[in-house]
Amino acid sequence: MKLSDDDFTLFALPQRQALDRAELDARRRELQAQVHPDRFAAEGAAAQRLAMQWAVRVNEAYQRLKDPLSRAAYICELRGVAVDAERNTAMPAAFLMQQMEWREALDDAADSAAVERLDATVASDEQRLLAELTEMLDGRGDTAAAAAQVRALMFVARFRQDIERRLDALDTLDSSR
Repeated sequence: MKLSDDDFTLFALPQRQALDRAELDARRRELQAQVHPDRFAAEGAAAQRLAMQWAVRVNEAYQRLKDPLSRAAYICELRGVAVDAERNTAMPAAFLMQQMEWREALDDAADSAAVERLDATVASDEQRLLAELTEMLDGRGDTAAAAAQVRALMFVARFRQDIERRLDALDTLDSSR
């Protein structure tokens, strides 16, 4: 193991979008047990600092791999295709129309039940997009299409955060009545 290993190599997992979460969690526990700074207390400050670097590296890799969207962006990066979401915001017209419809539905939602129905619809679409992303990366090896799909899913994730904020605001409003 080297600090410079990619996350998949570090965790001894295949470079795939479809990961077994239980296996990932088990590997994290194993790695954390190996590199925990307390194990190196008798070896001095330098060994503990190195162990701390390893512990941080393991935690960062785990955070990246456990989230399907960040894992997909990372795989794209490893395969030489930058997601570049800050500069590349081009989306298909149908996707943009769907986003506008969702935004209008959120604006028009009068109560928590309406917002929750919208969230269920968006969550269903998000799961479909994630399944397509997995096929693009693992099945077809189409990293360029996967990078575009990651950008689309980032839009969906931000919209779901907006839904969550709206639900929180409605809950606060209901509580104050």
